[in-house]
Amino acid sequence: MSDGSILVVDDDEANRVTLERILQREGYRVVHASSGRDGMERLREHRVDLVLTDLKMPGMSGIDLLKAAKKVDPDVEVVVMTAYGTVETAVEAMKEGAYDFVSKPIKRLELANTVAKALEKRTLQAENRRLRDQLAAVGEGEMIGRSDAMRALLDEVEQVAPSDATVLLTGESGTGKSRLARLLHKMSRRRDARFVALNCGSIPETLLESELFGYEKGAFTGAVARKEGRFDLARHGTLFLDEITETKPAVQVRLLRVLQDGEYERVGGTETLKADVRTVAATNRDIRREVDEGRFREDLYYRLNVIPLTVPPLRERPEDVPLLAQHFLVRFGNKNAKTLTGFTPEALEAMSAWRWPGNVRELENAIERAVVLCRGERIGVEDLPAAVRQGGTSRQRVVFEVGTPLKVVERRMIEETLRYCNGDKSLAASLMGITSRTIYRREAEWSGNATVEDDEV
Repeated sequence: MSDGSILVVDDDEANRVTLERILQREGYRVVHASSGRDGMERLREHRVDLVLTDLKMPGMSGIDLLKAAKKVDPDVEVVVMTAYGTVETAVEAMKEGAYDFVSKPIKRLELANTVAKALEKRTLQAENRRLRDQLAAVGEGEMIGRSDAMRALLDEVEQVAPSDATVLLTGESGTGKSRLARLLHKMSRRRDARFVALNCGSIPETLLESELFGYEKGAFTGAVARKEGRFDLARHGTLFLDEITETKPAVQVRLLRVLQDGEYERVGGTETLKADVRTVAATNRDIRREVDEGRFREDLYYRLNVIPLTVPPLRERPEDVPLLAQHFLVRFGNKNAKTLTGFTPEALEAMSAWRWPGNVRELENAIERAVVLCRGERIGVEDLPAAVRQGGTSRQRVVFEVGTPLKVVERRMIEETLRYCNGDKSLAASLMGITSRTIYRREAEWSGNATVEDDEV
């Protein structure tokens, strides 16, 4: 059953009756008028999605009606009907904003197809306008999402942000934990000071202490001058420690002291410094399990977990996919100097159906790729990555039974992402929010016990 309201304008009563019957059989609501002026009155009285008008009418012509209708409702679509020999006039109408024309005598199939496409365009324009309006209401640096899950999270953020309590952000890779950390800072009383971020998984273990706490001149070979650490740089502001579970025991001990006593020394130094920062940490791992298996200090976990916030995966908030996709479309369209009007319904359907194992980061990469490859005005399903186009069949491969060991889940997720990225470790690491070094390290571990892990599945 179709949907839409159509105004039929024709001075020939027999034509009006025939057109009304055809369109009603297609499931449309029909309003009719016998002249252009009568049509304008109907247009002001009724919500109309499309005007189907004859070109040659006494008084107000179809061209005049088209121009007047567009002034009343710029988004209304207009299809003109033209008799043999007046195609040039129909082309003129299209220059004035008509969607298309159909030739008389009217063929039912041609009319139905033209009307359906015109209404699809109007629906798509309305959806894109709604998305743009929603994006305009989102402030710079804010989390994008209008789902119940995101609204609940943002309510918590609003409540927590003004305090100085340490926050632990958990959630899958690519869900937007770093963006949420920035939002916490922006809404805090420390917003006028610096927001300093450090990815603990991207810094070699031997350098992580120096990056966090700084070092004094002569502390080690190459230390030719004092260097401030992240705790120094974030003074009076916010320090964001991403991938906190990648830290080793020695660093964890020093972090515990800072969080517990608010004191630290630079590497090679003796002066005790005060840490005036708000700490936000994040991890994509099950940190409670890391504690239970002895890889993360329990006392540090409790110091970090004062305010726990979990960022929901994109598959649990599919209603946010179109809004995020529109946001990335605008960003990458501007970046690549391409003007795109939106997405085809098929593309939106495919994106909403895909489970996005890489979450928002994966969606972002998919839209950037689509913008570059798109040859038309709208991104179609053919512009999306193969995995997204195939939808259900591809996503079946990353489903696990309850109780599957975490190491097995991690391995399969990395392997699946590598397949998705055609073996590109840098791209796979970016999608999962880890470092390529982590992937190389995991592959080295698997080479010695792959058979055992496969047997556990």
